[in-house]
Amino acid sequence: MMKNDAARDIPSIQWYPGHMKKTQRIIEENLKLVDIVIELLDARIPASSANPMLAEIIQEKPRLIVLNKSDLADANMTKQWLAYFLGRGIKACSVDSVMGQGTKQLVKIAEELARPKTDRFVKNGGRPRAARCMILGIPNVGKSSLINRLAGAARTKTANKPGVTRAKQWIKIGSNLDLLDTPGILWPKFEDQTVGIKLAFTGAISDEIYDRESVVKLLLETLQHSYADRLKERFKLQEVPNDSVLLLEAIGRKRGCLVKGGHIDHEKAQQIVLTEFRSGKLGLVTLDPIPMTQMLNESAR
Repeated sequence: MMKNDAARDIPSIQWYPGHMKKTQRIIEENLKLVDIVIELLDARIPASSANPMLAEIIQEKPRLIVLNKSDLADANMTKQWLAYFLGRGIKACSVDSVMGQGTKQLVKIAEELARPKTDRFVKNGGRPRAARCMILGIPNVGKSSLINRLAGAARTKTANKPGVTRAKQWIKIGSNLDLLDTPGILWPKFEDQTVGIKLAFTGAISDEIYDRESVVKLLLETLQHSYADRLKERFKLQEVPNDSVLLLEAIGRKRGCLVKGGHIDHEKAQQIVLTEFRSGKLGLVTLDPIPMTQMLNESAR
């Protein structure tokens, strides 16, 4: 969770590449082909990774929310988020697409949600067919890795850079599920700048479009507040400085990020912090609290 005093000095981050609009058209044009929509969220930031445009785009189409990267998130918080969605009548499950945990449950729920449509299709004289699903999510939320795990082979192009899946493609998942993959989609403007920051923390937006120094400063302030013990253990610190600049320098010294004269190579230290946070080496972290008084980006309507 981001400290309130840190949030007052949040840099503005906006990123809406041209192909995002094309992706929205692809989704809208192909929505009629599918029985259900699977919305993939990052379990570390379930609120911040939820695209507020999707509720309007998919309208009344049955929806399954999947909290991916659960292996990187706080397990207790993931349970609370699942209860949050279920309490609002939205089917939800968590998965670890790296190890495959939760994928069988995902397929089972997807088939159940699609059954009214597939049964009606047969009742009206059609031949039995697999359930058809569309998988949606922001860039770098792990769609391709999850699909590869479900399909049992590297069927989609994956990369660590946001937005690498460029075109729609159908993938057969077993005998009862056909999945339509689409490129990652963001929304045109982050109304809440803490959302943009958390997307930067997790690598959902390009590292080239924001000031890394400011983002790492905020990440360290967040971790100082909620996960100081993780920082102390990971970087073998005697104590965790309250000042994020001093903390970064302490991390840099521990990792040998030194330049001529014994000064800290701040850029190298910043990259270490980002890389180790994103890979889960700083421990299991959830940055979004459960909403108390408002719907999740209005998407749970």
